[in-house]
Amino acid sequence: MKTFLNTFLIVVLTYSTACSQESPSTGPSPDAKLTVQEAFPSLTFTRPVDFQHAGDDSDRVFVVEQRGVISVFQNNPATTQKSEFLAIESKVDDSGNEEGLLGLAFHPDYQSNGYFYVNYTAENPNRTVISRFSVSSSDPTKADPGSELVLLEYAQPYSNHNGGQVSFGPDGYLYIAAGDGGSGGDPQGNGQNKTTLLGSILRIDVDQPSSAGNYSIPADNPFANNTEGFREEIYAYGLRNPWRFSFDSANGQLWVGDVGQNKYEEIDIVENGGNYGWNTMEGVHCFKPADCEMTGLKLPVWEYDHSKGDISVTGGFVYHGSAIEELEGLYIYADYVSGRIWSLDVSDPNNPKNTELLNADFPISSFGIDKNQELYICGFDDKIYKLGYE
Repeated sequence: MKTFLNTFLIVVLTYSTACSQESPSTGPSPDAKLTVQEAFPSLTFTRPVDFQHAGDDSDRVFVVEQRGVISVFQNNPATTQKSEFLAIESKVDDSGNEEGLLGLAFHPDYQSNGYFYVNYTAENPNRTVISRFSVSSSDPTKADPGSELVLLEYAQPYSNHNGGQVSFGPDGYLYIAAGDGGSGGDPQGNGQNKTTLLGSILRIDVDQPSSAGNYSIPADNPFANNTEGFREEIYAYGLRNPWRFSFDSANGQLWVGDVGQNKYEEIDIVENGGNYGWNTMEGVHCFKPADCEMTGLKLPVWEYDHSKGDISVTGGFVYHGSAIEELEGLYIYADYVSGRIWSLDVSDPNNPKNTELLNADFPISSFGIDKNQELYICGFDDKIYKLGYE
């Protein structure tokens, strides 16, 4: 998401399927085309930024609103009712376009322990907060707002590039997206500074508190037990603003959409200990200096430029639902500003195949999946959408 573009966004509620580069290989009929459809026509949300399910077989879904509210409701397109699961507006600073309550993750054992985790920005001082909350002991439709346990806080020098995603990996550890701290061009050099948490994907063990705090460091984190002052929470670094990431449920790969500076947006498959180049590189291009040294840097699996009005990548998911067979195994992502949605196939790393699926014509803030791995889209027209056939 880019702060300076926020005032220029015009929400157009028409759902186009133009610009498809390929005809679907499978589908309900030969002339079927993909489109975006309102998933819950009777519900609206204020700047929805995350969509999650609890993994508790309740068939409920949760929508995170940037202002500091999490709503819960049944995963049924006919639903007309939602309720507040958690409201922490008094704790959340959402004064900046990229600030607020930004991420939600349910513990893999939520059904038994009732724990869930959030990522939000706070003020006085300006910082990111990673906290655990618990569901109410008497009402499973509500969280206990007094149950907050702060796990981790880190300072934010500017209001933008806060990252925001929190998610449990297949290894059971909590992963956290931390942007480079903001402004433009990474003036503090955080992307390549391993003594700060900024500009990184972090990875912590929330099930094993340590003497130092409410989490511990996984033994195979790349800088665990280092003697150089590097932050042991870092899993990978050299990222600018990894606003959204996800794990491929088929193979565990970590896919990250990293928002670019002013020329290129990139998608990375992130590995333990990897350095993804920022601010030495933007995409596969040198950023500073112009003849930069690329040795040891991990290149993105895909990049796109800004020449067609695409400005800010919104990372998505590798699709493993059953509703749209043609997308099976493909990474689905979008551009926040243009509303264009693509599929990416990197099964041949030397010849990746990127296909435009449609243009949604509204700002796309985030993707999410339900318990059946069907894909949902958070729109900044205050609606939740699904992909479907017209």
